[in-house]
Amino acid sequence: MNFDISHLLDQWDYEPGQVVVRKFKGKDGQEKIQLRVDLGLLQMNANGRPDGKRPFGYASIYDFFLSKLKQHAAKNDGSEEGFTLKAEDCTKLQLEFLQFHHRYICFLQLEDYEGATRDTGRNLEVVDFVEKFAEVPEMAWSLQQFRPQVLMVRTRAQATQKLDIENHVGAIRAVEEGLEAIRDFYQSFGRADLQDQSSEMQALQNWLTELEKTRPMTKREKLELDLNEAVKREDYEAAARVRDALKNLESSE
Repeated sequence: MNFDISHLLDQWDYEPGQVVVRKFKGKDGQEKIQLRVDLGLLQMNANGRPDGKRPFGYASIYDFFLSKLKQHAAKNDGSEEGFTLKAEDCTKLQLEFLQFHHRYICFLQLEDYEGATRDTGRNLEVVDFVEKFAEVPEMAWSLQQFRPQVLMVRTRAQATQKLDIENHVGAIRAVEEGLEAIRDFYQSFGRADLQDQSSEMQALQNWLTELEKTRPMTKREKLELDLNEAVKREDYEAAARVRDALKNLESSE
């Protein structure tokens, strides 16, 4: 067996600062994703756990610990009290978290916004899970520190899905909600001072500014603009027609 992958790398250049990624169907019939990095490439499954493994027979290590929590609650009259994640448990969850992190970055580049939304949502659940049950608080922070980045990717995916169906207002709302979620994160940890330094918040704020500039006018805004222009021209007949159209719009709304 020839283990040398030089022929693959020679045909696919690494581009510094760029996410170079491709999707294809593997020999097992499963969709695969490859990410070109400076020293080679990363390959992952497009569905399920990225490395294709089933730890302890579960879809993911997160699912395994969710099962353990369920078993614990069943033995304690439905109470989750007393259930904890040891340091090594948190480390396992963190390593799996990073696998999904690599994949949703690839999904975003591939314009698979549904996949990016799915994986970012899953990782946010893991962050909350570790925060709630970690035996060592420092282990919880090892994942919490990634929350702004996960929220940014999720916001980009959700807002772009809105733009794809020409729902400009929905896209703006999604970005505003993403910014609010990141802001809440810093405030909840008593680090509101870091908001101005957040590259995630800056990136989303810049995008929001662009979206607001390019937002198509609503029917009401167009009519109000027409009314102002008609009044400036002293075209009172046109102004009257526009006022009637505005009244009809208000009635229909």
